Amino acid sequence: MLVRDWMTKNVITLGLKTTVIDAAEIMRTKKIRQFPVIDEAGQLAGIVSDRDIRDAMPSKYLAGDSIQGGGLANLRASDIMSSEPLTVSPITPMDMVASVLQRHKFGGLPVVNDAGLLVGIVTVADVLRFLCSTSGVPGGGVQFAFRLEEKPGPLAALLEDLRSEGVRFTSVFTSHDLAKAGYRDAYVRIGNMGEHTLESLISTLSARYTLLFYVDGGHTTMLSD
Repeated sequence: MLVRDWMTKNVITLGLKTTVIDAAEIMRTKKIRQFPVIDEAGQLAGIVSDRDIRDAMPSKYLAGDSIQGGGLANLRASDIMSSEPLTVSPITPMDMVASVLQRHKFGGLPVVNDAGLLVGIVTVADVLRFLCSTSGVPGGGVQFAFRLEEKPGPLAALLEDLRSEGVRFTSVFTSHDLAKAGYRDAYVRIGNMGEHTLESLISTLSARYTLLFYVDGGHTTMLSD
């Protein structure tokens, strides 16, 4: 899945000459954590985060600059923005976006087209929407967690067994991070159990595979360590 399908398109932006005071007010009223800054040609010039704005504001506990003094009133987005921010394109895969956001602890990334024009922003909230959709959570169903050997064949065999039992699955994820060496964990969400009850399906699968746990209606039942 690509950024263009999940990004926020109606982006609130700042101009290079937008005052920090105005930006702070927009941030407060619109609940926004980052602003792309664009120049007169619509090209992305930088990005201003809520942290940049907070750092620019005078502390109420310390003597210093004030709005009345004129210093803060003259401070512009161009003065506090991060120039040349990391960007993604509309056809960047969403899992790559998630990796970048996690690695750099960013709240979002500007999306620019081949001409360098800002076309959107993809945020942590957008990544969470993507994750919920691809994991099948909105559609409900029971999720099973299996521990499989890390070699070609076991995952394909598991999915084929589910099909042969008349079970329809809606999403499949695998992970090596939490599995023991030589294994990987697979998470399969079931959309329809066919002629099985939950108990009979658990019994059938447990006899053939290492079934770690299942999640039903938000409740997790552990079956194996």
